[in-house]
Amino acid sequence: MIASSHDGNLLLPPLDQDRIQLDTGFGTRFMLFVDTEEEFDWDGPFSRTGHGVTALRGMARGQAYFQAAGVKPVYVTDYPIVESDQAVALLGQWRADGSADIGAHLHPWVNPPHTEEVNAANSYVGFLPEAIERAKLEALCSQMEARFGARPICYRAGRYGVGPHSARLLEDGGFKLDTSVRSRFDYSGQHGPDFQGLPQNPYWAGPSRSLIELPLSTAFIGLARGGGEALYRTAQRVRPLAAALSRARLLSRVPLTPEGVPARDAIAAIDALIEEGVRVLNFSFHSPTLAPGHTPYVRSEGDLTAFYKWWDVVLSHMAYRGVAPAGLNDLLAAVPLRAEACKAA
Repeated sequence: MIASSHDGNLLLPPLDQDRIQLDTGFGTRFMLFVDTEEEFDWDGPFSRTGHGVTALRGMARGQAYFQAAGVKPVYVTDYPIVESDQAVALLGQWRADGSADIGAHLHPWVNPPHTEEVNAANSYVGFLPEAIERAKLEALCSQMEARFGARPICYRAGRYGVGPHSARLLEDGGFKLDTSVRSRFDYSGQHGPDFQGLPQNPYWAGPSRSLIELPLSTAFIGLARGGGEALYRTAQRVRPLAAALSRARLLSRVPLTPEGVPARDAIAAIDALIEEGVRVLNFSFHSPTLAPGHTPYVRSEGDLTAFYKWWDVVLSHMAYRGVAPAGLNDLLAAVPLRAEACKAA
């Protein structure tokens, strides 16, 4: 273990020696993580009941699309999905034929043990008492092992809700990679984590520095994007200023997702991230978006058609920029052994 001023807490910036230098042969690649979860009312309060797992036909169509495009998604999967025989059969088939990987995704309000009050603050599992976070994580991992024959090695907290103990618990649970950090976003006003100031490229986390953190990708675009996060933070304190900068296309924050992001902005974000030297462009969306009527992003068949057109445009641009898809194993193989990284540091 490298001596450090903190224990690899995912809410703190990494030390310089914890930044991962990927193998040069990896190049610049992109990955797709799908938050594979139950359908619920996005406008309603959190609830342990009242959800469904019905978007499976949409998931099958999505998987066929990405497989034909040469993309190997990582389906980070939560407890209600793992309880569904039909969902497990689909995901297990894709995992077995090598066209997708499976990870863990934890929504605490539907993940046993059910000991905490269900409310907005408790929707961030990393901010629950450590013993409850550990118990919920173990319940999910045990259920996944029983249903898929192996424990997951990749994780994303629901609502990006990692906390001060999460990295250590993930290390203890045998995870190799976390992708919960949504760089350049601050959820503290909603009782959640603040990821401002955290990197875009992967780094080591956890007390033993054995956990790889792969942040979700977010870019600043516009004529004033050179001001970066500092300017964006300042503008956010004065809401009319932030809105004016965005309308004038001077400064906008753009995550790599088809949900609520125009393809034009996504292309600008891809180019900005490449210019920044980001080696892994990390895309994501929610599995219920693959069927109309479950999320605000796809309400109709027309919206679903637009969703796939978005991917047509974005995948074409990444091919033009020479950014090839990568699967989970491709990324893990490009990460140097921790012992070698320590020597280099």
